[in-house]
Amino acid sequence: MTSAPLVARLTGPGGPLFFPVTAYGPGGEIDLDVFRAHVRRGVEAGAAAVFACCGTGEFHALTPEEFRACVRAAVEETAGRVPVLAGAGYGTALAVRYARLAEDAGADGLLAMPPYLVLAGQEGLLRHYREVAAATGLPVIVYQRDNAVFTPESVVELARTEGIVGLKDGLGDLDLMQRIVSAVRTGVPGDFLYFNGLPTAEQTQLAYRALGVTLYSSAVFCFAPEIALAFHRALRSGDEALAHRLLDGFYRPFVELRAQGRGYAVALVKAGVRLRGLDVGEVRPPLQEPTEEHVKRLARVIERGYALLDEEEAK
Repeated sequence: MTSAPLVARLTGPGGPLFFPVTAYGPGGEIDLDVFRAHVRRGVEAGAAAVFACCGTGEFHALTPEEFRACVRAAVEETAGRVPVLAGAGYGTALAVRYARLAEDAGADGLLAMPPYLVLAGQEGLLRHYREVAAATGLPVIVYQRDNAVFTPESVVELARTEGIVGLKDGLGDLDLMQRIVSAVRTGVPGDFLYFNGLPTAEQTQLAYRALGVTLYSSAVFCFAPEIALAFHRALRSGDEALAHRLLDGFYRPFVELRAQGRGYAVALVKAGVRLRGLDVGEVRPPLQEPTEEHVKRLARVIERGYALLDEEEAK
């Protein structure tokens, strides 16, 4: 773990937040050499942080031993150039175990995933995340989605909890997010980080940015880093014309294709990485691979995205 505070390192990053896929070999086992290459390429391309073994990295499909090996590999490949955060989830006891494995592997922080299966009340959710935060010295970002949805008052309590430094929103309720941001701003002094964590977050980032949420996850960065970087720069510089061209010509077609299959938020991204020349293997069950026709459509969408960048450079 590096000495620089995580919040400072994540505030106003110069590049997208990178959520690498987890590489598997022909027999379905993790392939650490390919995973290392994937992480290395992302950092060299300009990622501001690496979130290893999270949603895009199939956290749900990894054993604790595989998880630790992948997090350690990501830490070694980044070599302190950017922070490495790791997923932690399931029930409280297992989430604590994964948190400690991540700390032992050298991670800089945690992305705390929703608890497994149960629909809990606000007090139960708060207790869960407080126990995860207390288990290690790692800063924790809480992931709001599915069965872990918070009231503004609960997020204020999270923000007051030692070790919890941010909220990643995968729900997409902008009214709720505005009330959360307002409640924390007026109720808790200091910095609290917010992330747009929706699938293909670029598609909604203009709306989130209006709420003051400037950080977002970029699955596209896994397979088309130049496109993701161009969009990120367009947002930072206020070039809405370029942002709109990329949204219209690349991101919207990609999102529409992603909607054609369950689990495509991961499987289609992994297919994109393979199309771009790195064999990271297939997804593990219960996810399934995209159809052949959908992979062909993905190739055309990627080709169009890079053509838009060529057109921009030719101006």
